[in-house]
Amino acid sequence: MADYDLAIIGGGLNGTSVARDAAGRGLRVILLEQGDLASGASQASPRLIHGDLAGLERRALFRVRTALKERDVWLRIAPHLVRPVRFAIPAHAEERPLWQLRTWLLLYDRLASRSGLPHSVTVDVTHHPIGDALKRPFGTAFEYSDCVVDDSRLVVLNAVDAAARGADIRTGARVARADRGDVWRLAVIDRGYRRVITARSLVNATGAWAASVADTVLRVAAPPLTTVQIGQIVVRKLFDNDNVYVFQNSDGRLIFASPYERDFTLIGTVGHAFKGDPAVVAMGMHDVAYLCEAANRYFRQQIAPFDVVRTVSGANSVIARRAARDGAMRLDFGRGRAPLLTMLGGDITTARRRAERAVSEFTRFYPMTPRWTATAPLPGGAFGWQLFETEVDIARDRWRFLGEAEARRLVAAYGLNVEEILGDAKQKADLGPAFGPELTGAEVRYLMQREWARFPDDVLWRRTKLGLSMPEADREALAAFMAKFD
Repeated sequence: MADYDLAIIGGGLNGTSVARDAAGRGLRVILLEQGDLASGASQASPRLIHGDLAGLERRALFRVRTALKERDVWLRIAPHLVRPVRFAIPAHAEERPLWQLRTWLLLYDRLASRSGLPHSVTVDVTHHPIGDALKRPFGTAFEYSDCVVDDSRLVVLNAVDAAARGADIRTGARVARADRGDVWRLAVIDRGYRRVITARSLVNATGAWAASVADTVLRVAAPPLTTVQIGQIVVRKLFDNDNVYVFQNSDGRLIFASPYERDFTLIGTVGHAFKGDPAVVAMGMHDVAYLCEAANRYFRQQIAPFDVVRTVSGANSVIARRAARDGAMRLDFGRGRAPLLTMLGGDITTARRRAERAVSEFTRFYPMTPRWTATAPLPGGAFGWQLFETEVDIARDRWRFLGEAEARRLVAAYGLNVEEILGDAKQKADLGPAFGPELTGAEVRYLMQREWARFPDDVLWRRTKLGLSMPEADREALAAFMAKFD
């Protein structure tokens, strides 16, 4: 008998979503990630849960409607991570005409279900806070509803929920070789130790590494793949409102400028074909300059490449350009060939549905319980999205040493599970050493014990984004603290 029903290689959004779905359907699951969860393209997304407004221009009505339904699912099951915001599209005289934008948004409203989010409106930006950050003579903008998400935390909480349902999540575990017969026999280097694992089925969810894993580890033919790089830039805050700006660029692309970690603005996305090592993806100066110029067409405050405080980029493999958004999968099996499912591409919005379809492919091999992920909240998310501010107030009332910004960050990251970190603390000193103004020893221990954080970057850039503001001395103290518990 095999050790597991399903082994998954890759700890990005596709891999952890499949692990969660499969574990919840009663399968014995192991996920193997050679680095950290969300350490590839899953931490470099545009951070949007949306119906893809530009899809209307491509006449992809079914895809837009499906994505809008998934947006509502995410609001229900992850109200701490997924937050509704108003998006604003300034009308530009040199771009799409006003009637076209109005038509898009009317159709967008019709395709959306009755989720409680406000419909689109036309805004006179000369008398509206949206216009404060914009150049003149922008006079009209269109405002509509969509959502933003903490992408890397979404990956991690999928893994946390999978583990709670019985999945074995292993980071720092590299699959060195896979032998295929009636079952898969995997040779794994697990944090320096070699072990052999057997599984009845295997999922290759390694993203940009899919082709090389297929060739060198699985020794099977990979489909013809294209690797695509995406990237964003982070600059100091360019506007004070909570809107996400949608800019029509001169090449027809839509560029988003989002509030980011209170004091910053995230601008993106730029994408193009990529060749090279996916482990060292970096934005070139041409891409950085492109996003700066796109923002400078609209914002009063001009930015240049030297104003960029951080770039965020990643790569993913796709079979065709459409798979970059929708994703693709290929199932291979036969006599003496244990099932192999290869998952490629796909955006955040449809990740849950994509994983649901992927796991359902295995129903022909063994029985499992029905689909379930559309209604079960992620860890900490058992409250209505309309009650997010109420949960922040409850946290501040219970732990009175929390400032508003700190309480909001903790509830947004952990939801109701913030209690597991703060416990019965009466003052901040009860939470152990402090690393910068917000991170505490109690939170770091929680991330190491419950969320597989091993190194400072795991905490500072994936479990949180506190690396943007933490002084170097505190980073060194954090590294020493984590080394004691490793």
